[in-house]
Amino acid sequence: MADAAPLAVAFQANRSHLAPWEPVRADDFYTVEGQRKVLRRRRAEVDSGTALSMVLSGEEGILGLLTLSSIVRGAFQNAHLGYWISHAVQGKGLMTAAVAAAVGIAKDGLGLHRLEGATLVHNVASQRVLEKNGFEAYGTASAYLQIAGQWQDHRMYQRIL
Repeated sequence: MADAAPLAVAFQANRSHLAPWEPVRADDFYTVEGQRKVLRRRRAEVDSGTALSMVLSGEEGILGLLTLSSIVRGAFQNAHLGYWISHAVQGKGLMTAAVAAAVGIAKDGLGLHRLEGATLVHNVASQRVLEKNGFEAYGTASAYLQIAGQWQDHRMYQRIL
């Protein structure tokens, strides 16, 4: 819960930067109380073993967020990978390094077999992050997620761990 205020600051600072890449969010999402609600939900997901969220932080505060979500056990041993990075540090290799660390956590810490990620088809920077971390594209999902208020196609990636 200590991350609620720094997350609110980070989301406020990056609101326009993230808008083309994320779902439309209610105004209260960008407040400390809104982030407390998100963190309570994320804590419940961690407790149930279905997700793990990690913040990227530096001297400037929170620089990004990376989440392993929809963790499925049993024969699948799979999770979805999602992330964002602050506009102030974009293009410096931080998210590439953070994804590499998350891959290690998924494999060695969580014992997962596979990670999958999805990027908007025109999000070349995010595709490069995945490709640099050994993910391979395996198809396109039409109208996969509602991003920026519209159902948009996504390029699908996977990495076998």
